[in-house]
Amino acid sequence: MKKLYTLLLLIGSAATFGQTFFTENMGTPGATTDIAVYTGWQNTTPISFAGLGDVRTSAASAGYSGASGSGNVFINAIGENLQINGIDTSPYLATDIELSFGYLTNPITNQLVVEYSTDGSIWTPVTFTNNANTSWNLVTIPGGQIPSSATLSLRFTNPTAGQMRLDDVKLSNVSSSCALSLGTAVAACDASTLALDTYSVTIPYTGGATETYVITTTGTVSGDNPSTIAAGNIIVTFTEGTAYAVNVTGGTCNIDVTGNSPECKPENALPYYEGFDYTAGNSLGAEQMWTNANSGDFITATAGSLAYTGLTTTGNSISFDGAGIDCFSPITPTTSGTVYYSFLMNIGTMAGVTNTSGGYIAGVGEDNTTLGATFWTKRVDDTNFNLGIEVRTANAANTTFDATSYQTGQTYFVVVGYTFNATTTADDVVSLWVNPVVGSPEPTATITDTHAATDLVDISTFFLRQDSTTETPAVQIDELRIGTAWADVVPVTASLTDNNINGLTMYPNPVSGSTLNLTSTANAAMSVQIFDLLGKEVLKSNVVNNTVNVAKLTAGVYVVKITEEGKTATRKLVVK
Repeated sequence: MKKLYTLLLLIGSAATFGQTFFTENMGTPGATTDIAVYTGWQNTTPISFAGLGDVRTSAASAGYSGASGSGNVFINAIGENLQINGIDTSPYLATDIELSFGYLTNPITNQLVVEYSTDGSIWTPVTFTNNANTSWNLVTIPGGQIPSSATLSLRFTNPTAGQMRLDDVKLSNVSSSCALSLGTAVAACDASTLALDTYSVTIPYTGGATETYVITTTGTVSGDNPSTIAAGNIIVTFTEGTAYAVNVTGGTCNIDVTGNSPECKPENALPYYEGFDYTAGNSLGAEQMWTNANSGDFITATAGSLAYTGLTTTGNSISFDGAGIDCFSPITPTTSGTVYYSFLMNIGTMAGVTNTSGGYIAGVGEDNTTLGATFWTKRVDDTNFNLGIEVRTANAANTTFDATSYQTGQTYFVVVGYTFNATTTADDVVSLWVNPVVGSPEPTATITDTHAATDLVDISTFFLRQDSTTETPAVQIDELRIGTAWADVVPVTASLTDNNINGLTMYPNPVSGSTLNLTSTANAAMSVQIFDLLGKEVLKSNVVNNTVNVAKLTAGVYVVKITEEGKTATRKLVVK
């Protein structure tokens, strides 16, 4: 159980007492934009920006505490630089002014030059530890190098032809005489459900019991009290989706701890159904079944459903095009047999898609980077395209394409299956079916793909991908299903059976509670049988007072058979 205590706790904005007095996260450019004309900076007058290079969203900052992602400055030629002018550090002692920034360089033989000036003409270099890898790193330059000045400028210059990126430039007041020392904060989910959960940030510390410390935060504080305990952990709990900010003051100490919320999202059980029943315009990655990766524009919910003979659709759909954020949905890990996924797809246009090798827009994976069973599209012309599959990720040379020319503006029902080979001497196989008959047994695949490659160890996630403007067309997707049996993803639904009961209504659908309502014009005695997608009867009941108790049904998709006065009807039921 967490220990709750009072630490002169103040609820309010951490910025009021914040140690960080200047920060620039480069904003979010709508497109790659030259530094000289970019207007999306986090700071405005009296801060100004200059330099050669651009601001872009590719290779967004990640991997260090407080990485803002989104926009970053890209300098990749000799002499290209970012210059930030008009910073006021005069309220702080030079010994206490700490400079930090996110930094990526490729290759590591090329390293950034950092300088400061107080008059805009004389520049003094700043020393720091160079990056030892080609990933994003947080560079921290402790007090004693950056001066106290009302007219400070910072300049970051690429002295070679290597590629360099910058993000999250910060100046902080860190007292050199502060006895309290905070370690690296660790944020972890308290639970992972389809609701908004809480997460806790654990901040280790030493040097406590030397002052009376005040903690300012919007979260709930527990753990050890640094005012009375020499060493321990401060724990602060926040709501998922809310970035954390904790400020500790006392004596000469003024320390900020900030970072982003983890995503506390659950593993989705198989068989999995997603009708995209979300508000049009919402980001798919903001929903609890999905998480965002990479940077750029969002995959969004779109009003209306796609239609296909035999499938009864529900909710809205989703759409995306070009480059941008990818969305992942964690699923029950599977290591044998076949994992299938299916969805309805309508490509609006292939205009602007110029990559002759094509690109992939969906697939499965071991995680968010080790991917397989990728589903490809390839341009024929503005109104026609081919479909393809690949055992693993982005090797167009190994992708198998169907020779059929499919048309834009048409809805297609596609099914992809990844089959694990039971032996170590043979390769895994991926199969594609286009427009199978709903409710039919598994037919011969339209195409299959297999080749000597490193196969997936397991499948534990499904993804949708926005690759690039030259590879990804404008696409609308609906009725996603994932499972380990053909019937999980190609179900029998109501439109294939009789519907002879006049005025039949069944609601709510989807149902999230225990009560399902059924009414008809005759309002006569009625009974129901409910089947899962494998055809197994899971509930049989009479309808009492126009209701049926469905509390025992787990989340998933079912077929409901209703009988009244010798007449029958079937409906699809979604249980959340």
